[in-house]
Amino acid sequence: MTTLTAAVTLLLVMDPLGNLAVFIAVLERVPAARRRKVLIRELLFALGVALAFLFAGRPVLEFLGLRQESISIAGGIVLFLIALHMLFPTEGGGLADQPEGEPFIVPLAVPFIAGPSALATLLLLERSDPGRLWDWLLALLAAWAATAAVLLTAPVLLRVLGRRGLIALERLTGMLLVMIAVQMFLDGVARYLAR
Repeated sequence: MTTLTAAVTLLLVMDPLGNLAVFIAVLERVPAARRRKVLIRELLFALGVALAFLFAGRPVLEFLGLRQESISIAGGIVLFLIALHMLFPTEGGGLADQPEGEPFIVPLAVPFIAGPSALATLLLLERSDPGRLWDWLLALLAAWAATAAVLLTAPVLLRVLGRRGLIALERLTGMLLVMIAVQMFLDGVARYLAR
């Protein structure tokens, strides 16, 4: 996988366009003067979590005795479920159970930006080719920067694309993620069977 392909995959998994409506809904509870600061803070938390998984994920996985095949298969399953949710969203999006007030790490940083599929993708990239750690770091930073740009311009994008445009983009992203998820799953199965 090239660095650009990894960055695009991570960007699709982070799904900033699909999460725009959720971010706007969660940040509506925050005073208007603090929204941008809260969003930047949550973006930095998400980057920190992703970096921790990228750099410390291998020793943790080795300690737990997890092999690359299991990460690929599990990542594919989780990504597939998330993609299905993007294609067939539930009413309310699970926001009803969120606490009142300003969000702190949950739900914006984790799981909406640094979610299970993004973290599994990072672990899979690092495990598949550990010698290219700096390429994966570059891919992560590029995907994170694009996600940050989209989320920081959320009000403008919502006005330009409208709610229907965002829904269409989310469905398209969901279709792409289904294909990536199936490929991750099949790669894991093929590696397992080749042993």
